[in-house]
Amino acid sequence: MSRPFQFAVALATLLAAGPAAAFCGFYVSGAEGKLSNSASHVVLMRSGTRTVLSMQNDYRGPPEDFALVVPVPEVLEPDQVKILPDEVFARVDVTGAPRLVEYWEVDPCWRDNRIAHLAAGPALEYAGIYVLNQFKVGEYDITILGADDSTGLSEWLQRNGYKLPPDAARLLAPYVERGSKFLVAKVDVTKIKLVDGRAVLSALRIHYDAETLSLPIRLGMLNADGAQDLIVSVLAREHRYEVANRPNVTIPTNIVVDATVRKRFSEFYAALFDQTLARNPGAWVTEYAWDSDKCDPCPPGSMTARDYLTLGQDVTGGSNKWVLTRLHGRYSPDDPGEDLVFRQAPPLAGGRGQPGRDGSFASQGSAPAKVNNFQARYAILNPYAKRRVRCKRDPPDFGLWGPAPRSKRKMVSAKGTALARRGRLKLSRAVREDVASLGLKTRKPHRRRKR
Repeated sequence: MSRPFQFAVALATLLAAGPAAAFCGFYVSGAEGKLSNSASHVVLMRSGTRTVLSMQNDYRGPPEDFALVVPVPEVLEPDQVKILPDEVFARVDVTGAPRLVEYWEVDPCWRDNRIAHLAAGPALEYAGIYVLNQFKVGEYDITILGADDSTGLSEWLQRNGYKLPPDAARLLAPYVERGSKFLVAKVDVTKIKLVDGRAVLSALRIHYDAETLSLPIRLGMLNADGAQDLIVSVLAREHRYEVANRPNVTIPTNIVVDATVRKRFSEFYAALFDQTLARNPGAWVTEYAWDSDKCDPCPPGSMTARDYLTLGQDVTGGSNKWVLTRLHGRYSPDDPGEDLVFRQAPPLAGGRGQPGRDGSFASQGSAPAKVNNFQARYAILNPYAKRRVRCKRDPPDFGLWGPAPRSKRKMVSAKGTALARRGRLKLSRAVREDVASLGLKTRKPHRRRKR
């Protein structure tokens, strides 16, 4: 099992499948002992060349001061670094998370009741390192560094009392060669809160201009101890995004599932995601791509207009018209590969519509569209309660599906998939129809009532 990670690019949310967790930098500690981050959220908002990267991290390790090191493309000034409220990350996560909905069969005597069927400063050189700027934000002491070589950067960190993860100089080398600067955010742990042994840090937001939209995920492997699950959510104008240097697939959606999934939805989705990767090794999975001005259905706690300002609209300008893309991938510490590079992609639709009379949806996949309307959505069907029905006028009209009665309306989002149990839920028993793209045959098919 790998330790989960939540990542956000415009929102990058790292949901995890195993014990190790990664993010777009690495930790260095002033004490002996290993540091690892068990959960991180990274948010990246993109407009033109302006990139706003927001990170929410925690860590497990010795309670001494430590620092977060992140490569950045330019020297940052104090007004380019801010602290954010934690709540915004939860709302971004909820907005793009896989969802479970329920449909209820309409009263087959709806004609009797006349009810239509429901529709739905100067640089200082030190040991080959240039201290380009220094300032304080919240509990962070920020230093912006330039480096002549990765060995010099490693020496600077070590001479300042930090114990580096193994192989740090080799992984830092590509960033030094391309001229990256390095944000070192040192944290005083006496100013942060601990929850169950985890230090919960204030979320940090930085913005800069860069021609390419990318994430330096290789450095995150320095704190990893197993396979990494990474969820990247990108907020961008008009376009969804996909990974340019990896294969891409969409998660199977609009699958009818058994009612038992209601209490095991995160576990179900973790198994579905694992099966998708098994059929598509190395792929990045699109879980959500939707215009931000609407959703169907909208989960409780979704993003608000203020959240876009918090995540960077104050420095990108423009309206609240964004596309939120949620991408989910997994990679091994033995072969982390290249950093993630993203590209614009044409619109997709999927995970919409109502079930037909046979109790299934028209499509379990995605299709090209004029606007982005794709989501990972799964449905429980609740047949009409009475087994034998006699109507006053016409024969019973079965197979029409509508939303739940108001007293039972509830949508469930997949939460905590990083910690979801694996290996206990059998997908073939959880789904009520075959999933051809995964080669999955159900053991409990949905049975249509005879008309």
